[in-house]
Amino acid sequence: MPEENGPIIEVKDLVVKYGDRTVLDNINFHVNRGETFVILGGSGCGKSTLLKNLVGLMRPHSGHILINGQDITEMTDVERVEVRKKLGMCFQASALFNSMSIGDNVALPLREHTKLEESTIDIMTKIKLELVGLGGFENYLPAELSGGMKKRAGLARAMAMDPEVIFYDEPSAGLDPIVAAGLDALIRKMQSTFNLTSIVVTHEMASVKLIADRVLMLLAGKVVGYGKLEEIEGSEHPFVKQFFDRRPDDESDNRDDYIKSLTGQDDD
Repeated sequence: MPEENGPIIEVKDLVVKYGDRTVLDNINFHVNRGETFVILGGSGCGKSTLLKNLVGLMRPHSGHILINGQDITEMTDVERVEVRKKLGMCFQASALFNSMSIGDNVALPLREHTKLEESTIDIMTKIKLELVGLGGFENYLPAELSGGMKKRAGLARAMAMDPEVIFYDEPSAGLDPIVAAGLDALIRKMQSTFNLTSIVVTHEMASVKLIADRVLMLLAGKVVGYGKLEEIEGSEHPFVKQFFDRRPDDESDNRDDYIKSLTGQDDD
């Protein structure tokens, strides 16, 4: 039985390849139960690939991913589906079905994966929409909502099955700063109210500073920072300092050689 305050997710020696190209190289970290854990890094660093592996949508080349002590890398596809029922996913573009009302979007997982009465599903749907500030919007279509409201509806759907972990893929993307701050506050509210574990993939530093308990920072598929935010901010690693200082690359440098020097890939 997993410890109440121990790691809910453990990643050990994870290697992911696309053909001959290594996308994630020997990744190790854990996520504590009830924390907001941020996966940070620039474009193409491997954040989205890591997320797909964590939710069981990909199988790694090698290594292990344990969720509540169960290794999903060794499970059958059917077993992995059962694990995913305990996970919520908030997609970058909300991924709502445009032909369905917001209420039907939120109710969909309950209709697909439970045998609850429709009257019970209706009540649970309204509760979840209330939680994210969308009470009374169950009959609206996605096209009738603003970008921020769509993100909240996506969160309500992710909450439908009362998951233990919610994954967020670039939750603030495309939102103005005020709406983004509201969404950050909502992520924190869900964490504190339900002791949810939140894993957030982002490169938005304003959000990171508001929500992060701990951070994993990637560069070219390697871990270059891991720990509490204040520890990462104080890192002497050249890329970490560059990222937090928002300094551009020196365009006179060769980009590939620059990344290799930072990740230690030129030690052959």
